[in-house]
Amino acid sequence: MSTSVVQKNKLTEYWNPVIAGLVSVLVNYGGTFILVFQAASVASLSPELIASWVWAVSIGVGITGIILSWRYREPIITAWSTPAAAFLVVALASTPYEQAIGAYLISALAFLVLGLSGYFEKIIRLIPTSIASGLLAGILLQFGITAFSNMTLDPILATSLIVAYLLLKRVTARYAVVGILVLGLILLLLQGRVDFSGVEMRFAAPVFTMPEFSWHALLSVALPLFLITLTGQYMPGMLVLRNDGFTTSANPIVSLTGLGSFFMAPFGSHAFNIAAITAAICTGKEAHEDPSKRWVAGVAAGVFYILVGLFGVALASVFMALPSAFITTLAGLALLGTIGGSLTNALSDDKTREAALITFLASASNIQLLGIGGAFWGLLIGLIAYAVINGRVLNKLYKSTI
Repeated sequence: MSTSVVQKNKLTEYWNPVIAGLVSVLVNYGGTFILVFQAASVASLSPELIASWVWAVSIGVGITGIILSWRYREPIITAWSTPAAAFLVVALASTPYEQAIGAYLISALAFLVLGLSGYFEKIIRLIPTSIASGLLAGILLQFGITAFSNMTLDPILATSLIVAYLLLKRVTARYAVVGILVLGLILLLLQGRVDFSGVEMRFAAPVFTMPEFSWHALLSVALPLFLITLTGQYMPGMLVLRNDGFTTSANPIVSLTGLGSFFMAPFGSHAFNIAAITAAICTGKEAHEDPSKRWVAGVAAGVFYILVGLFGVALASVFMALPSAFITTLAGLALLGTIGGSLTNALSDDKTREAALITFLASASNIQLLGIGGAFWGLLIGLIAYAVINGRVLNKLYKSTI
């Protein structure tokens, strides 16, 4: 066999995992990354700070994904924390940006310590799955409601997106969100409602923000950010890896992504971690029949993330040109699967169902007390309900006193 034929076969061999990595990145940016821009809008960030956020989270995700996939020869796909971005849409409304940066640092440091300690599995078991799921579902509920309430505010756009989403879910569920993004952009262009003349094709420049620390940010941002990312990203992300036969320990993954999040936080990155839903695109047979070759998808995804991050200014200016109804409807539809899955997990166990329901309702109500946000109160009320109804914690306390 000639040398050219051998080289061609090698190129073909790695083509599928490279494409899988590209699709994974496109689905992430085309789907839930819209939440980052929504959170930035709530915080009234300047275009420079938004571009820096895009740069920081994209470069950080890209580098950690390349290192982990290359080192362990497994498709370890990293991504930003989607549920955390959704949470920040609410949290940044009442938290100064500098204090949020401080909270990002604390959360990232907690993940670094957790990974180095080797106690990831033990910490996970301390938080009842039903309570964590109820917390996440409650935080995300408003996004789903907003997607449909936009039918009142912008009936043609919102209805078109919802109908298109339903049809695409039937035909190609995996790419439904990317599909409605493309179709929505086409509709907006036909209506003459977007102007991309201000889009700038230039490199993004990181902007350093001096962090500030406060009890409000610690309890209202750092703690919920840590718990939501832990239960909403790391748990399902590791499950995806295990389901496809990969055995890398969670400890180095948590450690490296925590370290990366720590260094990128002052430039706006909220948190990045192992990917969950989009990781399945790279860990399954669709990426490559041979599991030992799928790590290429992880490296490819990392390269594509870095390329997008370098042009964060252009991405930021594109999203800022879009109508808010389009952004909020797209975000709500993109999170339907997460909301549904969280509710299912929260209510599936008869013994913990009521405590999980209380957590869900308390989180969804967005209680504001003592300057502390609703996620903290929802979690606290849920854990108290779980302890009282199930009696396990109270029994342990009682036994320790006799």
